[in-house]
Amino acid sequence: MSNVQNSKFRAQGVDWASTFFTGLTAAATVFILTILAAIVGNILINGWESFSWRFLTGSADKDMFDPQKAGVLPMVIGTALRVLLMTVVVVPIGVITAIYLTEYAHSTALTTRIIRGAVNNLAGVPSIVFGLFGLGFFISFIGRGLDAGAVEPHWGKPAILWASLTLAVMTLPLVIVATEESLRAIAPGLREASLALGATKLETILKIVLPEALPGILTGGILAVGRAGGEVAPILFTGAAYYMRDLPHSLTDQFMDLGYHVFILSTQSPNIEQTRPILFATVLALLLLTLTLNLAAVLVRAKIRAKMRSAH
Repeated sequence: MSNVQNSKFRAQGVDWASTFFTGLTAAATVFILTILAAIVGNILINGWESFSWRFLTGSADKDMFDPQKAGVLPMVIGTALRVLLMTVVVVPIGVITAIYLTEYAHSTALTTRIIRGAVNNLAGVPSIVFGLFGLGFFISFIGRGLDAGAVEPHWGKPAILWASLTLAVMTLPLVIVATEESLRAIAPGLREASLALGATKLETILKIVLPEALPGILTGGILAVGRAGGEVAPILFTGAAYYMRDLPHSLTDQFMDLGYHVFILSTQSPNIEQTRPILFATVLALLLLTLTLNLAAVLVRAKIRAKMRSAH
């Protein structure tokens, strides 16, 4: 930089507005990280004493408030199963909806506006409302309809299937929005080149657009897993059980859940001081399980991106 440019820079002075907002952004970032560290530190300090391999692999006992007998293996398995089942359901539906809105639907069409309005409204519905919806629609309407003529209810009762479907409806907007953003980020020239070479629109979407958008689609799945992992209200009426002797063996079985177990420990314990270490250890197990599921999805996404870069 020449002396003339240096003198001009000094003459211009300091951009105080830019400096202020930069400092404000940095302070907000530090504040958020501090709050996160305080929450995680509090959970670790209070729950590490009871967090052990026996605690993670122990089965549930009727006396679940006793620190010497408490185990969370059924809750870990139940939580993982309902999150995985939810992901299997919500990702295909969300991706198909996003493809229709991005690739086929006209932005000004009445149908498109109705679908986008429904997605936006769905994203703002409280989670407890989804729980009531799952109870009324999946269990009372679909389940009892399937049980018509049966002596005992088989489908028309709380089950891991209905809880997962309820979570899928709740997280559907996350997958749709993330997939739409990923599809829009793809250069139009790729579509035009594929069509110019004689490929149909469907072939272009399946072989060109979707592979390029796959990392963004996985991002939507990661967001869905992160939100659904700790949700309790949607599964409260649709499948979560207070206590079960055995693990769920079919889609119509109820299941024990880490989030619901935290609710039980914090509200039903006869001795809250005795139960406190178990409560924090259960929260720690929930955080680790959610982190593990998210980390697995992130690693898959990173591997796919690496393959795409090497292919190019």
